[in-house]
Formats: sequence, structure tokens, C-alpha cells
Amino acid sequence: MTISVTDIFSIGIGPSSSHTVGPMRAAKAFCESLPEFPARVHTELRGSLSATGRGHATDRAVILGLAGWEPLTVPVDAEPNPNLPIPSTGHISGPAGEVDFEIEFNNQPVPEHPNCVIFSAWDAEGNELATNAEYFSVGGGFILSREQLDAEMKQSQEVPAGAAAAQVEDLVPYDFETGEQLLHQCAAHDKEIWEIVLANEAALHRNDGGEEAVLKHLDLVWDIMRECVTDGISTKGLLPGGLRVPRRAPQMYQQLLTKQEDPYCGFSAMEWVNLYALAVNEQNAAGGRVITAPTNGACGIIPAVLHYARDFQSHFTRESARRYLLTAGAVGMIIKQNASISGAEVGCQGEVGSASSMAAAGMAALLGGTPAQIENAAEIALEHNLGLTCDPVGGLVQIPCIERNAIGAVKSINAARMALMGEGTHHVTLDNAVQTMAETGRDMLSKYKETSIGGLAKTMGFSVSQVEC
Repeated sequence: MTISVTDIFSIGIGPSSSHTVGPMRAAKAFCESLPEFPARVHTELRGSLSATGRGHATDRAVILGLAGWEPLTVPVDAEPNPNLPIPSTGHISGPAGEVDFEIEFNNQPVPEHPNCVIFSAWDAEGNELATNAEYFSVGGGFILSREQLDAEMKQSQEVPAGAAAAQVEDLVPYDFETGEQLLHQCAAHDKEIWEIVLANEAALHRNDGGEEAVLKHLDLVWDIMRECVTDGISTKGLLPGGLRVPRRAPQMYQQLLTKQEDPYCGFSAMEWVNLYALAVNEQNAAGGRVITAPTNGACGIIPAVLHYARDFQSHFTRESARRYLLTAGAVGMIIKQNASISGAEVGCQGEVGSASSMAAAGMAALLGGTPAQIENAAEIALEHNLGLTCDPVGGLVQIPCIERNAIGAVKSINAARMALMGEGTHHVTLDNAVQTMAETGRDMLSKYKETSIGGLAKTMGFSVSQVEC
């Protein structure tokens, strides 16, 4: 297992990890691969990156990446203005220099992956520096060049599973790729899931700070999650785009502060969880800085459940947040390795479903669950998100995405509590659910996988072309 928890929980800007963070990284990586900084770059967005590109701010992300910005450091209000229509041609300057850009939208996907961006570049004299360089945004902000994608596909076809595992064992002390292997490592070494993950992380980051650097990153992740909630409950107004969706978190927050608890219906905690999820996802929809957890489209679930643990569970400390994130990260790694966290690949079951499964595992760990109970919690949450489609209305990460995060967060808590009422034994394993999600995603019609041509996106009759910015 070479995926790091620092990759699963990365820092970027909204509204999408695969459609905003990934393309920005791809554009920056492309320019850095050239023999000199280009004077002009033509960008072709393909497949899902084109179909929902304007609503997901993919065009703006690419432009910012070409100028040298990266998701961690780019100012959220950097030009081009996120609240105005993004030009298809123009000039941009940034940390890397100045460059002319052209953006082309092509809804036809390339065969290998629905999220592809193709770059061609020229110098100031018009000499070609590169042509048709392909990059793929594979979910959660992860990117692969054409060469890397081809190598991964070739390795999966040619390298025996045992040989691949032997290579990874040299990198980490407790390798796992599946839920079954993770439980075996816990039992064989008498360790909790978070301890297994932290030991592996220390080994993976041995040359850049080890365990201390990983814990520092997780502390920053928790800090930004809390900032998202704080900013989300205090920022009023409409979300950008043609839907004119109002922010609901500030009003809901004031209502909860003054609400009297109903003695016959103890739903107060659930309402706060709803608030936390809405607050984070409204920040994401507005292009704010968030944590990919494991994606931007599902970025409210893990923070909402972690806030629930802070506010409604006893003995919560920063160490609790670390253990929650490490445990959740283990599940995210398993899902990404064996299925997908990309809505364009498998639908929203890969985003909200993955995040709900991860949060359930983290919550079960904080409730004192055994590794078997934690795996059961993750399975319950994922199983009951199977088949969830990705159908953003108008290509915007607002309807149904924001409310879907609130529902997913509550589902996570329920899954964790249900799992702890048993002993961890169950018929359906996490690996069964992950495999089913992968197969369901392959069978799902493309119109239900982040194209905005099916589901609510179609029945509401709101065209992507109506998006204002």
C-alpha cells in the first residue's frame, strides 16, 4: 500500500478535487515538464472534464495551473475572478510567468478514462514545445500522465499480485491492499488500525520528516476542517452559478443556538451534524479552501462526523482527531486501490459512499471499536450507498451534492453505532462492498457519472450552458 494518508487528505480549493484540483495540478505539471516556460498553451478538456467543466471551474483551474499556482497556495480569489464567466482565450500571469491560453471543450471522452485534459504548447517565436500531452484526473486530486496511466494499466495486467506485494513490503512494515489483509495485520501484530497506518506512514515519509511530519499534516487537516465550519456558518449570500442557491448554514446555525430540545425526540445531535456538513460543502461550492476527504464533492462528511465526535463524545483531544483520520484513511486507501473515489468513474457511490464509509470507520474507532467492528462499520456505510449516481444539476456541485453530504454524515454515525452493537462478524465484508461498487460503476450508464445529462440534472431541466461562472 503506497498511497499515503497525506494524499487521501490533501488541501485544495473547491468545488471539485477531480475537476478543479486535479486539472490545476496537471496544468502546472505540464508546464514544468517543458524545456522552457511556454508563451501559449492550448488546452482541450475531454469527457466529464468538459461536460461539467464550467460548473466545476475546471477552465479556471487549468488557467491558474498554467500560471504556476497550485491548490495548496492559490488565493481563493485569484484572477480570473471565480464569480464571473471564465474566458476561453486570454492571458494570465502568476508565480511561474505569463502565458496566453486557449480552452477547448470536447464532451467526447478518451477510451481510457472519462477525465482527460490534453495540452499543446508553443514558445514566443511560435515553435512547438509539446503537442497532445495527455493527463488524467483520476479522483481525489490525483493525476497521471499518459505514460503513468499506461504503465499502471500494463502493470495490472502483467505483474502477479504476489510480486507487487513483495515490492511494497520493502516500503512499509504492514502492507495491506484489502480489508481482509488489514484485519490480518492488526491480529498478527496486536495493533489497532490507526497504529498500522501510522507505522506505514512513518516509513513512507522517512525521508521527509517521518511520523512527526505526518502528524503535523493531520493536525493541519483538522484545523482547516474546523475553519471550513467556522467560515461556512458565518458567510451569507448566494452560491456562485446560475442556480441561485442560497447558503443555508448561517441561518441553520442561528436556529440551533436558540432551539429548545424536544423532550420526545432527541435529534439535536443529528441536526448539528447536518449543519457541519452543509457549512463545509457550501464553502466548497463557493470555491473556498477545503480538504479532499477523499474528494471535494464529498468533503463535508468526514469533518461533520469528526465535529460530532468533538461535541457529543467525551474525552475528545487532538490525538482523537489524528486516530480518526488515520483510521478513515485506511478505508480510503482500500477503496481507491480496489475501486475508485471518482464520480466520473463510478458515480457518487465513489465519493459520498467512500467518504461515508471512511467516516464510519473513524467514528467506530473513537467509540472504542475493535478492528473487526471498524471494518464492519465501513462496510455498512458503503453497502448502503451502492448505486448512488453523480448527477450535479447544471454541472454545479450544489444540487444534490450539499444535502447528500449531510445525509451521508448521519449515515456514517448510524453505521458506526450499529457495528458496535455487534461483535464485528457479518456476512458482507468491506471487500465485498468495494468490489460491488467497482462493478456497479462499470455497469452504470455514463449519463449518471458526472456528466449532468441524466438524473436530477436532466429532470430539473437546467442546462450546463445556463451556468454563469
